[in-house]
Amino acid sequence: MTNAIKQQIENIRKQLETHNTLYYVDASPQISDREYDQLMSELQQLESQHPEYYSPNSPSQKVGGTPIDGFQQFEHRVPMLSIDNAFQEQELVDWDAGLRKTFEVEDLNYSVEYKIDGVAMAVIYENGNLVRGVTRGNGSVGDDITSNARIVGGVPLRLNSETPPPVLEVRGEVVILNEDFSAFQAAQVAAGEEPFKNPRNAAAGALKLLDPKEAYKRSLRFLAHGVGFVEGIAWDNYIEFLSSIRNLGLPVTPNVDQATGFTELMKVVGEMMEGVAELPFEVDGIVIKLNNLSQREALGTTSKSPRWVRAYKWVRYEAETKVAAISIQVGKTGTLTPVAELEPVEIDGTTVSRASLHNRDELERLGVKVGDTVLVEKAGKIIPHVLRVNLAARTGSETEFVFPATCPECQSNVLQDEGGVYVRCPNPSCPAQLRETLIFFASRPAMDIDGLGEKLVEQLLDAKLIDGIPSLYRLHERKDELLKLERQAERSIDRLLSGIEASKQQPLWRLLTGLNIRHVGQSNARVLESAFGTTEEIGKQTAETLGAVDDIGPVIATSVCQFFSSNFGQQVLAELTSLGLNMGKPVEQSAQASEDSPLFGKSVVVTGTLVRMTREEANELIRTHGGKSASSVSRKTNFLVAGDNAGSKLTKAQSLGVAILTEDEFLKLLETET
Repeated sequence: MTNAIKQQIENIRKQLETHNTLYYVDASPQISDREYDQLMSELQQLESQHPEYYSPNSPSQKVGGTPIDGFQQFEHRVPMLSIDNAFQEQELVDWDAGLRKTFEVEDLNYSVEYKIDGVAMAVIYENGNLVRGVTRGNGSVGDDITSNARIVGGVPLRLNSETPPPVLEVRGEVVILNEDFSAFQAAQVAAGEEPFKNPRNAAAGALKLLDPKEAYKRSLRFLAHGVGFVEGIAWDNYIEFLSSIRNLGLPVTPNVDQATGFTELMKVVGEMMEGVAELPFEVDGIVIKLNNLSQREALGTTSKSPRWVRAYKWVRYEAETKVAAISIQVGKTGTLTPVAELEPVEIDGTTVSRASLHNRDELERLGVKVGDTVLVEKAGKIIPHVLRVNLAARTGSETEFVFPATCPECQSNVLQDEGGVYVRCPNPSCPAQLRETLIFFASRPAMDIDGLGEKLVEQLLDAKLIDGIPSLYRLHERKDELLKLERQAERSIDRLLSGIEASKQQPLWRLLTGLNIRHVGQSNARVLESAFGTTEEIGKQTAETLGAVDDIGPVIATSVCQFFSSNFGQQVLAELTSLGLNMGKPVEQSAQASEDSPLFGKSVVVTGTLVRMTREEANELIRTHGGKSASSVSRKTNFLVAGDNAGSKLTKAQSLGVAILTEDEFLKLLETET
């Protein structure tokens, strides 16, 4: 019986540890909070009845121990430094240039992650067991807050490894998610307390509490993003480090990306900034780090901060206002986006009256109701967004918003993306989709039609002068009707018609971008034009042949196939062809290329610093000899030409078994052609 009880306790502990990992590390819980609480209650009861099976690493110990008298000081074995900030892009340009000069390389590989607005904490494991949690303090000495670190969500009491390293110190941020903070604020108000102003202050206050049970009530979470003192374990780069500690059971900072070269870096930074509004926690910048750990070590630190990292920060401005209504906006691909119609409020000199709620899932996560008081944030280049609901301000008069089952513009039944979060109107003739499609088609990223802006598109639609993209190219036949439009003089109409006519000669990639094919933007459109040359040739392809092209992949390939095979797509392309638009030119094989070339039809990536030529010259040689010059390494890559300081692309190629050539081997390979 004794062994049976012990086994039962161990089984429940393992179940809870598994569910903790699924919840905090994988973000994919498999049981409800209630089911988890029932398991925990069962474990606590058994442990109470059988104290002989006590374990300091039991999941039950994460709900808080006994109060302590005070915190002791702990000296960091590796200084816990702050990060230098950059507020302007030029500061990053100069920093990148300095690093490249130091290492004498053309490009460097960077990791890119969100700068989480939390409280810094280090957790230290010895032989797999959590032995200490420490605050940053002054960087050299911090407070030993082990009693509170043990109750932070996501901090395992024991690492998930049978052979853990002797010592592992992981650093990160303690945060409170926005939704948890809203609930905590409401509880404070209900108890007659002054509520904390923001999650960071609440988290910092929790870590200073002497009673872990009180700290536990604040739903703290840990997100790892750095390494301190370690023994018996090492990594080549930061991305590898994150993967390693994640496998050990520690939750890592989410959405980490990487980029090689400054142009790619700023592209990734821009994409991450666009995603800030959908994060469940507060951030105040983007952290850019050298990915290569040996390069970091070579650079070292100043007395205050490491030389290998910068925080690209923005100033945050916030204001509270009320949600007067929630409307639905239908986009060019049919996406239904909920929008909070706000009581106008001034933020950083701008009057804000609307804020996107992004999608149905985000609306539910925020829990926004009509009439709610919400905190709206505007930061840097980021458009205003709803940060969280002030639950404490609710009066009971607020009303739930019911997401529509039909498109508000054309009444078609809406569909949820398979495996996705977006709800769409499937009707390509939907008036809202048509309006947004035409506006985008004429915009600078697409066909760049001079004189055709958003207001004029709406006028043309209202006057029923256009009903789709092809009708734009028939407007010259209706000049008299155009002149009757409000505030449209002959000069502006002539400018419009000239702009439309000139757009017929735009390159194919611009047309492909403007046709509103899902997942196809400028870069993918360029790839399609380069690979196939004409719309006719693209239309002949299968999803498999399209997906075989580097930088296309199965999702984009399927979307392109669906458009080119649909009645709608075929009709639009046929009309545009008859109207004289540039539908591309056949891809001509270089005269020097032959099927006997060792590069013919092969995908080749060039990386690192070359000595005998530039990278662009190497890419031109690849194309000249019938190969495909690709920018990223994948399973479809046939060769990687690696110069000095090749970085992450070389690592990835080695892991995938891609054939690797030095610069000399590459040139010698080309000399073998007859």
